[in-house]
Amino acid sequence: MDFTNEKILEIAMEQSAIDSNCRREDFLRHEPVITISRKNPRARKYLEFPMDCDLVSYGNNVVASVQEEYREITEEYIRTYVPEHCFETPNLHVLNDALQKKGRRICFMAEYFLPDLRVLSVQDCPYEMRILHPEDFTELYTQEWSNALCAKRSELDVLGVGAYDKGRLVGLAGCSADCEEMWQIGIDVLPEYRRQGIASALTSRLALEILHAGKVPFYCAAWSNIRSVRNAIRSGFRPAWVEMTAKTAAFVEQMNGRNMS
Repeated sequence: MDFTNEKILEIAMEQSAIDSNCRREDFLRHEPVITISRKNPRARKYLEFPMDCDLVSYGNNVVASVQEEYREITEEYIRTYVPEHCFETPNLHVLNDALQKKGRRICFMAEYFLPDLRVLSVQDCPYEMRILHPEDFTELYTQEWSNALCAKRSELDVLGVGAYDKGRLVGLAGCSADCEEMWQIGIDVLPEYRRQGIASALTSRLALEILHAGKVPFYCAAWSNIRSVRNAIRSGFRPAWVEMTAKTAAFVEQMNGRNMS
């Protein structure tokens, strides 16, 4: 496929529409949109459906995918505040407080990046780079490579690029086939090898390999993960959309290392 920046964005919006049970055009509207969350076999495979409350914005508006129980409070929220403020405090407390009364809390907040073909290119790496395939991942499902590969969904890990120092793996970018048209990139570099340009060299190379395979690479980072965001930018990616998801209070407590009794 011959990709352009416009085509890449269109594909991403189409996927978000599948995930949010809406139309691609809904992300281009200038008024908020609310839909009822439903499972779709073409949705990103790591998402759990139905979603209680999930907000997505490509910058124009907010599309909220919810269960009926949370529709009224979510709709009031996204109609009260401008899109960019819906994803930050202090406004965010308004939605979280309302959801918490129903046993739900804001859990995941992330920014997603797409490649900018005007700047994406092969970057120099101080170490040998090798293309890796699923059969090469068998011994790599360890903590040090847990961003690049996912043991829980190892069947989705389809391609990688490794950096080797005299035969030792020191950096790894991997991608998972999270949906039909888009593959997500994760990156790990051993602490003693960081700040040498390895991460951006691996990320950009893997992005080009994904495009060559006819898929769209995407990259996700928390707003506060400055190191990851910087890598996305250096690698030739640019911000595309933001997403925020509410989960049960018990799920949030579990992620915080607490047990609710």
